[in-house]
Amino acid sequence: MNKVILLFVFLILTSCSAQNPPVPSQFPEETSNYQKLFDAREVDGVKCFRIPALVTAPNGDLIAAIDERALGCADLRGSKDINIVIRRSQDNGKTWGDIETVVDFPFGVSASDPSMIVDQETGEVFLFYNYMDLENEKDIYYLQFVKSSDNGKTWSKPKDITSQITKDQWYNDFKFITSGHGIQAQSGRLLHTLVDLDKGVYLFGSDDHGASWFFIDSPVNPADESKVIELDNGDYMINSRVNGGMGYRYVHISHDKGKTWETRPEKELTDPGNNASIVVYPYHKNGKTENLLLFTNSNNRDSRKNLTIKVSYDQGKTWSAGKVIYPGSAAYSSMTVLENGDIGVFFEKDDYTENVFVSFPIEFVTQN
Repeated sequence: MNKVILLFVFLILTSCSAQNPPVPSQFPEETSNYQKLFDAREVDGVKCFRIPALVTAPNGDLIAAIDERALGCADLRGSKDINIVIRRSQDNGKTWGDIETVVDFPFGVSASDPSMIVDQETGEVFLFYNYMDLENEKDIYYLQFVKSSDNGKTWSKPKDITSQITKDQWYNDFKFITSGHGIQAQSGRLLHTLVDLDKGVYLFGSDDHGASWFFIDSPVNPADESKVIELDNGDYMINSRVNGGMGYRYVHISHDKGKTWETRPEKELTDPGNNASIVVYPYHKNGKTENLLLFTNSNNRDSRKNLTIKVSYDQGKTWSAGKVIYPGSAAYSSMTVLENGDIGVFFEKDDYTENVFVSFPIEFVTQN
């Protein structure tokens, strides 16, 4: 009789394990040192800060960029006064400088959705954003950038690259550069993702350190806001937000530098339809280096909450259960590798009221 009962219990546990993925464990309390970088309740004349972007500059400084939305939390086509502001840290995120304005157009013209690419060969940082003149060309998106040659201390005048990375017939399309960050490939190529909600996600980039830009006319679907990385074998991987209640991410792989793509659902990466972050982490251990993939997002099928970081040891074929960075309301996130080897995450917290930074050692992600 006891053997029958034990067998029955074993079958129940096995069935539950098969139906439910492993539950992520939460970070120890001492790592939950969220530093509030942007909070509209503390800044006069600002109703909302949204859309975080974070990179490590060539000298190791951190640059955290975000939308400064003066009139409310509405996105680009719904607000006549959105600017791009930053804060910088020179000590791996322990302390931060004051808010600095990088892009500020006259009222009626807005800039939104910051993203950055660091060119390690030239030492320049490119900050992209989406531009709209709501007084004269309402709902018409332009794509621009500014760049810094001194690790974010000063920035160039805006440059418009819409004609280089889109087609003329896309003039009226709902198109935008994904917020967060792009990458520099092993070849030195700069790469980023462009969303056209009518057509899909495209790669755009530069082979001459930003002097000119191109786009690759091979869209991936299904996809909304997406991130691109390069795998060890040179393949490009696009990790995509997908709307419509699917509850998980999609991944697209190219073996020919973006000309053709293989698409698959990534059901290990639960997602409510939200922007996320993915980076390559060079993991040094026992005299060897392997490139891990790290991924942060709202790890919930239905709601933007439960910000979690996951790791892949096999170039994205499988993913860990993850570690919870913040269990409450958490939306967009942006991640970078700090100069000291720690991981830094900049994310929207508590229904967009706060935008916070947190850092932790890689061991918190890889243990167990």
